[in-house]
Amino acid sequence: MPGKKKMRAARVTDYGAPSVIKLSKDVSVPQPGPKQVLIRVHACGVNPVETYIRAGTFGEKRSLPFVLGTDAAGVVEAVGEGVTAVKAGDRVFTTATESGAYAEFTVAPEANVHKLHDALDFSQGAAIGIPYFTAYRALVHKAHAKPGETVLIHGASGGVGVATCQLARAMGLTVLGTAGTPDGMKLILKNGAHLAFNHRDKGYTDKITEATGGKGVDVIVEMLSNVNLNTDIQLVARGGRIIVIGARGPVEITPVDTMIKECSIIGVVIFYATPEEMKESAALFFRGMEAGWLRPVIGSKYPLEKAAQAHHDLIESPGATGKVILTM
Repeated sequence: MPGKKKMRAARVTDYGAPSVIKLSKDVSVPQPGPKQVLIRVHACGVNPVETYIRAGTFGEKRSLPFVLGTDAAGVVEAVGEGVTAVKAGDRVFTTATESGAYAEFTVAPEANVHKLHDALDFSQGAAIGIPYFTAYRALVHKAHAKPGETVLIHGASGGVGVATCQLARAMGLTVLGTAGTPDGMKLILKNGAHLAFNHRDKGYTDKITEATGGKGVDVIVEMLSNVNLNTDIQLVARGGRIIVIGARGPVEITPVDTMIKECSIIGVVIFYATPEEMKESAALFFRGMEAGWLRPVIGSKYPLEKAAQAHHDLIESPGATGKVILTM
């Protein structure tokens, strides 16, 4: 590639604490193969799953060093042979990459590159990938949620939580959300939740049950199941669905409680979505950008060299308020 052969990238050099992420200034710029797109990255999203991958607790271990990240937003620099969906100069966001998104350039398969509507900036574009596509998989493909049903988003003020609030409201659901701070509660009320509850308050679960008229919640989208799964089983309506999106450890439940409720507990990982499912989600989200209901909320922004700090803060923060982003 003329002019720029090397780039900066934040790479995982070992498995462990956030400090294993190191900035490297002389990484070769990847080249797009057939049906691949080279993107000059302006911003990328930091997702909880990346902290699990870095720690070595999620999925197969990769050969070191490697660049994390699936959710880039930027401008198409070049396209490989056979690419027709985008061209050089297009503003785009990604839902997966071949070479990692914590870098100044990334290569992504054409199927995972989507046009970014002019209404959104690059930071917002970098907040779409895992959060919104996970929200759609959870509500539509797994919970089969229907207009008029009630959904509780347990941990609603982070990237996936806000996305789920916005999508659930657009789908015609009654949206209840929890957050751990007053600011988080305000944020979710602004982004689709009809009611907000502080999950640090004693008795907050009674208020949720009360809000459903004692019936319980039809769908629960759970961000921290190792802490909340037992509570969810108590809160869910008979025949309800608990969708597990996040966990940071084991949990013990009493199986008879699931029998009494005849509820389902369903795990969701966006990486198992089929190309058809991803295409369906992308079509809805472009319309959501046009209509104005898809508006990612950005929390903290960090420069690329502070990727390790971003990982630390994402897990240790007392309460999320929007999406964590790295900027180039």
